[in-house]
Amino acid sequence: MSLREQVVAGLEEVRRRSLLYTDIDDDELVRQHSPLMSPLVWDLAHVGNFEDLWLVRALGAQDATRSGLDDIYDAFRHGRASRAALALLGPAGARAYLREVRGRALDLLDRFGPLPDDPAHSLTIPHALPVGIGIATEPGAAPPVPAGTSPTGTGTPSGAAARATEGSPLDADADAHDRLLTRGFVYGMVIQHEHQHAETMLATHQLRAGPPLLDVGATPAPGRVVPRREVLVPAGPFTLGTSHDPWAYDNERPAHRVELPAFWIDTLPVSNRAQMAFIDAGGYDDPRLWSPAGWEWRQQEGAHAPAFWWRDGGIWLRRRFGRIEPVPPDEPVQHVCWYEAEAHARWAGRRLPTEAEWEKAATHDPVTRRSRRYPWGDTAPTPDHANLGNRTSGPAPLGAYPTGASPCGAEHMIGDVWEWTASGFTPYPGFRSHPYREYSEVFFPKSGETSAFRVLRGGSWATGVPAIRATFRNWDYPIRRQIFAGFRLARDAE
Repeated sequence: MSLREQVVAGLEEVRRRSLLYTDIDDDELVRQHSPLMSPLVWDLAHVGNFEDLWLVRALGAQDATRSGLDDIYDAFRHGRASRAALALLGPAGARAYLREVRGRALDLLDRFGPLPDDPAHSLTIPHALPVGIGIATEPGAAPPVPAGTSPTGTGTPSGAAARATEGSPLDADADAHDRLLTRGFVYGMVIQHEHQHAETMLATHQLRAGPPLLDVGATPAPGRVVPRREVLVPAGPFTLGTSHDPWAYDNERPAHRVELPAFWIDTLPVSNRAQMAFIDAGGYDDPRLWSPAGWEWRQQEGAHAPAFWWRDGGIWLRRRFGRIEPVPPDEPVQHVCWYEAEAHARWAGRRLPTEAEWEKAATHDPVTRRSRRYPWGDTAPTPDHANLGNRTSGPAPLGAYPTGASPCGAEHMIGDVWEWTASGFTPYPGFRSHPYREYSEVFFPKSGETSAFRVLRGGSWATGVPAIRATFRNWDYPIRRQIFAGFRLARDAE
């Protein structure tokens, strides 16, 4: 398959996700389900506006498909809580806008001629796994046919990464056009952006009240007991980040050598069972386990368990996309904020890994002394490697993906839950903004300040396959719980 064919297929796949998650009643689309999230109809038109900015205007030097929309769909001008009050396109208008933009983007792709397919520019685009969650239908009703199955038909990542994919192509340098086309980068950016917003839409669905609108996904692979609770990562150098991945964002670049002491990291993320033990031990009520900022958040929030959990007698229940169900003890815990992860780690006598430790555990091959694109190698994820692309509508049981293990033996490092790390969001040495400052640079702390954000790694069950790799850096405020985030524990080697 040529690079052009891969780009077209990637654009079509992610558009099917966007339209599938918004194939609901108009009232649900325009409603603000939570001040934490935009109305779904805003996200829908926003991905079209982003595509128009980059594939039609920045790349094609064309006029806007529709004038007057840039301000409305600029996330930096309008916070999520205020977007419902804007003069948004309605559901039908948003879908029509997406079709118009996509038609122009594909026409321009043909005008540019074949994208380079020589070995120096080779690229295999990782396509999305089959989407396993659809729109719920009433009994006896015909299932809806997803719109957008033709070319006319987006945490962070969830979290801040999805929020940050805004900006203006006017910030580009003189050689921006060629850089945007190199190895299809700009198309990869647009595809990833829409996958990120698809994950954001799922977070909105989780926050909304009322009966289910989404079908339950496929049954995940069964879990298993892993042979070791933790694995040792030996001391030594490794390569953090990337300078060669064609779709990597600027904050993943450049690759650079990092020296780390030896450390232990858990084979698996923390389970719901372990979080229940933390609760039963009084973890949410013991200020000694919390940082001052974390304890202040805990008191203000009144948190006593992960978001969407409550206890009914001796049973823990959760709400998942409008359905009430027992909390499965052997899934990774999700919907916990960084402060909860930090307190749990302190209770367990452990700590959160730094993002450098996380990436070394996920990618470093001590035999070849190189870093892999994914824990298992450089080949794109399959359903045997990781739980991605919303196939299962939630995390898989722990131990379900032994073939996805990293060289050191850590599992579930891609997919299932984003993993909080101990690290703030800062630039790598030699960082250079590309293609615009608003993706990463504006979120870095100023000189002498500490980062307001914490880095998450690995993606979740809702993350699109093209929007994740082991170098991908998500970030969000330490109070965020609506994202599909959990954590794993680490400790210093003794």
